[in-house]
Amino acid sequence: MLGSMEDFVARSDLVRRDVLRTLSQRADRPALLHLASHIGALILSGAAIAATVGTVWIVPAMAVHGILLVFLFAPHHECIHGTCFRTRWLNDAVAWVATFLIAYPRVWFRCFHFAHHRHTQDPARDPELVPPRPPTRAAFLWWATGIPYWRGKLTLIVRTALTGRVDAPFVPDALKPQVVRECRLVLAAYGAVAVTAALTDPWLPLLYWIGPALLGQPFLRLYLNGEHGLCAHSDDMLANARTTLAGPVIRWLAWNMPFHTEHHVFPAVPYHALPALHGLMRDRLKVVDPSHAAVNRRIWTTLGGRREEAGLSHG
Repeated sequence: MLGSMEDFVARSDLVRRDVLRTLSQRADRPALLHLASHIGALILSGAAIAATVGTVWIVPAMAVHGILLVFLFAPHHECIHGTCFRTRWLNDAVAWVATFLIAYPRVWFRCFHFAHHRHTQDPARDPELVPPRPPTRAAFLWWATGIPYWRGKLTLIVRTALTGRVDAPFVPDALKPQVVRECRLVLAAYGAVAVTAALTDPWLPLLYWIGPALLGQPFLRLYLNGEHGLCAHSDDMLANARTTLAGPVIRWLAWNMPFHTEHHVFPAVPYHALPALHGLMRDRLKVVDPSHAAVNRRIWTTLGGRREEAGLSHG
């Protein structure tokens, strides 16, 4: 068992326990409304693709659809924490759907992410820092395409499904059978989609899923740099994660995860309470940036120089 993240990262000196207890209350309604808006946006962007088939406007339509699609990583992340919804099966169901759409197996991700929270910015133990970050601008651009992400996750699914082995050191032995089972189910689902598409319309998954996901992934890669890029390799949770003062659209798209330091310090606080938590903690934060563009500009300037500080997310 992985236990609760709050067991090893809570900071009672930052927020009063009674206030933290109130902020940590889980609820279904905020997440259901947020999920409905996210799905509604996907429906609208899908309609835009249908309306622009055969024109040059299909490319931006697919890109917008893809951004909305790959940012399902955000509720996926919340659900593996178990804080997105109060009802457990809703967390599991949404995480399963996201697992399929973004090729990120739920149980494997939970183990990976718990290790990341335990060992944030520790080069020897944080799985987000393995392999090392792109050391050059050319490597950064290749990483930003999202191709390494898709290659890595699909290789994980196929290899695990076919061999029945899980080699990741952060996955407990007791959970390895679940990881294998999940990967086999996801691979079988992909096979079913491929066969169905071949027998009906091969363009449907390309236009509404695969193509958009490829176009949208670079935006998620660059967004994720705002979480820990250029942050200290330290066990100080106020220094090894960043809060980015993103606008309301980005906060909505990323389910409030720009408040990332707050999330790392108090991971049991649901995403919908992070703005309130930020209001209580902002005077104690050590790494704050005005935008994700600003973070990526600074990372770009370090490449080829102080390489060890670039710290890009492999998540």
